Amino acid sequence: MNHAHLNTYPDSSEKTTPLVAVKNLSVCFDTPRGVVEAVRGVTFQIGRGETVAIVGESGSGKSVTAMSLARLLPQPPAKITGGEIEFDGLDVLQMSSKELLRLRGGGIGYVFQEPSTSLNPVFTIRSQIAESLRLHRPEIPPKKRDEEIIRWLDLVGIVEPAKRLRDYPHQLSGGMQQRVMIAMALAAHPCLLVADEPTTALDVTIQAQVIDLLKDLRRKIEMAILMITHNFGIIKGLADRTLVMFKGEIVEHGATDEVLNRPQHPYTRALLECIPRLGVKRRRLATIEDFLPSRYHSISAG
Repeated sequence: MNHAHLNTYPDSSEKTTPLVAVKNLSVCFDTPRGVVEAVRGVTFQIGRGETVAIVGESGSGKSVTAMSLARLLPQPPAKITGGEIEFDGLDVLQMSSKELLRLRGGGIGYVFQEPSTSLNPVFTIRSQIAESLRLHRPEIPPKKRDEEIIRWLDLVGIVEPAKRLRDYPHQLSGGMQQRVMIAMALAAHPCLLVADEPTTALDVTIQAQVIDLLKDLRRKIEMAILMITHNFGIIKGLADRTLVMFKGEIVEHGATDEVLNRPQHPYTRALLECIPRLGVKRRRLATIEDFLPSRYHSISAG
C-alpha cells in the first residue's frame, strides 16, 4: 500500500530485523546565506537481500540520504540534525572513526554516477581492487588476491579479466569503468550496495547493460541494493520497493509495481507522465505546481 508523506516504518509486523533502519533522518547544510535543510524526517527500512529504489529529481535529497547511511557527507558543511540510522543493529551515528572505516566498503559499498572520477587515474585496476581487499578482507593472503580480483571482474562481465589487471582507468570505456567500480565494491563483500545514479554518465546501450548486470548480480548474490535514480524507467524488474522523494521528504512509498501503476502522490504522477512513450505525442511536458522552490526555501536563520 502506498503512503503519502510517510513518517513511520513500513511494516512493524516484519519478523526479521532489517539490515538498514532509518528513522526521522534530517540533514542540514551551512551556507553563506543560512542553513538549508536538505533532508527532512526521512524514515525507511531495507531488508536483507532486498532491493529498494529512491526516485526523485536532482536536489530532492536522495543522494544526501544515501551518503548519510555511512556518514560520508563532509562535516561541516553537512550536519545530521536529527533521527536515527542503524546498520545491522548498530547505531551508525555513534560509531567511532575505526568502526566507520569498516562500515564504508565492508558493510556498505558505493557505486557513484561518474566512474572516471571515482577511480584513481594513476593506479592500475589491480592495485585499486587489491587495496579494497586488503582493508576489508584481510583473510585473503596477498598471493591469492589476483585470483579473487579476476573472479569479480569476470562476474561483472569484463572480457579477459586477467589481461585487464595492469590497465589504468583511462584505457577502459565508461561502461567498463563502471563495471570495475561495481567489482571493486562487491569484492569487499558488503551487505548493502548503494548504486547512486550508476548509469547517468553512460550512453543508453551501456545503461541497459549495467542495469541488466545489477539484476543478474541480484540473482547470484544475496545482497541488498539501494538504487538512487531520477529515472523510473530503470527500476521496473529491479527494485522490490520504491520510495519517492520530493523537496527532502519521502512523499510516497510502496511496492514498485504499485508505485508505477497506481501512483498516489501528484509528484509521482507528474514524474511518470514525463517518461517518453513510443507512439504517444505530447505538446507539453507535465509540470507540478511549486516544483522549483527557492533553494533556500527551508532556511532557519543563524
